[in-house]
Amino acid sequence: MSASLAEGVHDAPSVAVSGRRRPGVTPLLAPSVTILLLWAIVPLALTLWFSISRYNLLNPEVSGFSGLENYRFLVEDPALWSSLVNTLILVGSVLAITVVFGTLLAVLFNQEFFGRGIARVLAIAPFFVMPTASALIWKNLMLHPIYGISGIIAHTFGWETIDWFTDYPMLSMIMIVAWQWLPFALLILLTAMQSLDDEQREAARMDGAGPFGIFFYIILPHLKRSIGVVVMIETIFLLSIFAEIFVATAGGPGTSTTNLPFLIYSRALLQFDVGIASAGGVVAIVLANIVAFFLVRSMARSLDR
Repeated sequence: MSASLAEGVHDAPSVAVSGRRRPGVTPLLAPSVTILLLWAIVPLALTLWFSISRYNLLNPEVSGFSGLENYRFLVEDPALWSSLVNTLILVGSVLAITVVFGTLLAVLFNQEFFGRGIARVLAIAPFFVMPTASALIWKNLMLHPIYGISGIIAHTFGWETIDWFTDYPMLSMIMIVAWQWLPFALLILLTAMQSLDDEQREAARMDGAGPFGIFFYIILPHLKRSIGVVVMIETIFLLSIFAEIFVATAGGPGTSTTNLPFLIYSRALLQFDVGIASAGGVVAIVLANIVAFFLVRSMARSLDR
């Protein structure tokens, strides 16, 4: 007993030391933390400053403090509200398509069939295509009314050709972006499907549950958190979609496919008004933070359950 007591006394200082913060760690982290803070704060501070300043690249002599004039002009611009609506339509539609079809494809690719490995690789491959290349593929190879696959099919069967980017511009952009982000949802949900215990499904089958019952009462509850992760990550990235719109439609026809990032680009580099573009950037930051706040809170609630 005395020996064990002596060992406990001997080990006590080491436990106390291990519980304290090790010296020298904070100074080593300080440079990287400082660089990250400057990386985030300096662009934000400059954007806020330019948003309350007169700054036009074509007329640099006109400068100075403008107050809320840039924000007032931006709010009164109908293009802002149409771009916000287009942003919400694009994000909501792509989320619905990727979550629904990603779930169905995850269930399909979780089954045993011949060539499953090759099929999985082909299904996930579009996610690794660059946005500009993806937009060019769909614009020139798939949806072109004359040389595209859709145009060739229409001519073959004698149907009227459709100029997708003129007649259905927003639908075309939704197809392009959804094609690129569907593999991401499939990858996350397929990984979650593989963690589902087969014994649960076998027990449900033995109790008389059919395929739809197993899907709605076992698979979907199991994928709930993974679907939340997909929605959160995709929403953050879809709010900043730019390359696909720039290459495929340039925001047109008119402003039918102009979202908030493309509106900021057009004000800054097409109309050369950095002040108004910076005000739009502040609006985009506020919108993204509001969306991220609610998404993080919903994810935290689902994890607490």
